[in-house]
Amino acid sequence: MEKKKYRCGAVVLAAGSGKRMGGSTKKQYLLMGGKPVLYYSLKAFEDSFIDEIVLVTGAEDISYCQQELVEKYGFTKVSRVTEGGKERYHSVVCGLTALSNCDYIFIHDGARPFVTGGILERCLTDATKYGACVAGMPVKDTIKIADAKGMIRETPDRNLVWMVQTPQVFDAPLIRSAYQKLLAEEEKLLQQGIHITDDAMVVETLMRHPVKLTEGSYQNIKITTPEDMRVAESFLAD
Repeated sequence: MEKKKYRCGAVVLAAGSGKRMGGSTKKQYLLMGGKPVLYYSLKAFEDSFIDEIVLVTGAEDISYCQQELVEKYGFTKVSRVTEGGKERYHSVVCGLTALSNCDYIFIHDGARPFVTGGILERCLTDATKYGACVAGMPVKDTIKIADAKGMIRETPDRNLVWMVQTPQVFDAPLIRSAYQKLLAEEEKLLQQGIHITDDAMVVETLMRHPVKLTEGSYQNIKITTPEDMRVAESFLAD
């Protein structure tokens, strides 16, 4: 039987300031292999089954992204370049608002240039089965949980600990409802000391919906520091 065709949209986040990178150029626009870091994730989505891409960036970078990325490289699936918000989750909401109706939504950090078609396929498979999934990989190192004084509190079983990546993929009504609820309860969560750090946490915390961990790649790194850029350049050279 022919696999059902789902309409899939992607929100690619590129609104970060990149303070840990240093320098005047934001990390997502640094040249890597002669092209901006952001080019590579957009290219992966452009060449995949994804139907529509919304790029979320800073207000001051919209023209640059439109001209130097979308138009220059012919990214026809980018339907809109829109302004982000104060926090990451505000930027996600901006992207969800700009995205057309679709069945599944992929949320991806533009500073992760090594997402692949295989990762996208695996995520779609798990999203259709579980309603929510995130790309990630099992950790290689032993992890320690610290207390407030920096002393070891516990050592979790390494076989159960994953590094979470993006994309994070969700049934569209689920993720839209989760973010609507987040905005409505934002102040209460902050007062409780709950800080939302990724999209899966929104679904886990506010919708009580389980999220599947899907195999990503150890190369699917996030460019955050100058050391990351050197590692990324080595991946490109392979």
